[in-house]
Amino acid sequence: MATPKPRILPWLVSQLDSGQLEGVAWLDESHTRFRIPWKHGLRQDAQQEDFGIFQAWAQASGAYTPGKDKPDLPTWKRNFRSALNRKEVLRLAEDRSKDPRDPHKIYEFVSSGVGDCPELDTSPETDGRCSTSDTQEDILELLSDMALVPGPNEGPLSLAMATEQPPQLLLSPSLDIPAPCPNSEPPENPLRQLLVPEEEWEFEVTAFYRGRQVFQQTIFCPKGLRLVGSEAGDKALPGQPITLPDPGVSLTDKAVTGYVKRVLSSLGGGLALWRAGQQLWAQRLGHCHTYWAMGEELLPSSGHGPDGEVPKDREGGVFDLKPFVADLIAFIEGSGRSPRYTLWFCMGESWPQDQPWIKKLVMVKIVPTCLRALLDMARAGGASSLENTVDLHISHSHPLSLTADQYKAYLQDLVEDMDF
Repeated sequence: MATPKPRILPWLVSQLDSGQLEGVAWLDESHTRFRIPWKHGLRQDAQQEDFGIFQAWAQASGAYTPGKDKPDLPTWKRNFRSALNRKEVLRLAEDRSKDPRDPHKIYEFVSSGVGDCPELDTSPETDGRCSTSDTQEDILELLSDMALVPGPNEGPLSLAMATEQPPQLLLSPSLDIPAPCPNSEPPENPLRQLLVPEEEWEFEVTAFYRGRQVFQQTIFCPKGLRLVGSEAGDKALPGQPITLPDPGVSLTDKAVTGYVKRVLSSLGGGLALWRAGQQLWAQRLGHCHTYWAMGEELLPSSGHGPDGEVPKDREGGVFDLKPFVADLIAFIEGSGRSPRYTLWFCMGESWPQDQPWIKKLVMVKIVPTCLRALLDMARAGGASSLENTVDLHISHSHPLSLTADQYKAYLQDLVEDMDF
């Protein structure tokens, strides 16, 4: 008969009481605050002893058997962190993981403390399978590794993607379908696909000529996109070409039509936009100067200058996923503004600073739809614990039904894994 898996809180309390693991200790007499050593795995002075609590939990939970399984320090740490993040009676009080001398984290019980911890359920399984409630807790406690890739050091001609096939999404959309027991492959963070390079991002592209919407298309772009002014553009360049429409079809002013055509003809190879790792990069492949800014979805940020000009001889970063996720967490907590995710490009003219943007000849708005979905879910959930369903618009994904607390915990996992 298989040994039942312990619950994380009673097990952790027993480790704190015993004091056998170095650095794992209570910080007050009431046993409500405790510390956990938390050294970065990439530090030169990192040793396996620094991962003692994480290895102990991996062994206790059945995820690691010494002599049989290969040690996996990062996974032990992530699984332990994820298990604690999903306990409502716990909160992270202080994060001192970047302390050069004594990296650690301080947690505290926010309810009546350790007395509320459920006892270990030692009742045998009757059918050899995990119950639905056990499966749900295992899903929330165990996360798989993240696959991050560094940003590019070359232009759009080097948009090679990693070849490792990402694992299939194992999290049940509604968390109510029995899954394999925890000794099998651990389920993964459903938001992980945002960072897996093989996954396609979906972009909504909208073009405006003198403030009039003349084009809108939503497209998956596994190797990025290129805004071009003619279908006869260089098809050998990478990225999905998106041809902006002939202004003569939608504009009646012949002078304006002529100016717009001049802008489109100067696009040459196009304005390239692609994703690599955690960032979006842009580069102009023609003579048309282009300025960009991160604005609202309905309006560009025309009250101030652009965030930058898209370079011609090299790639330029226009979006970073990590600060977006961090701002999204702050927004959920009520301590920050709604994070921005909409890219606006002004082509052939200076940025519309202190003047109506609708006067500009060619403005293009690009929205990564998965980022819009993440923000929509945060707005729908608010500070409540109501379940809300959102389609992340990532290929091969499913609509997710998560509580606000679960969603926030998954976002926190993303931030920590980006740091790692």
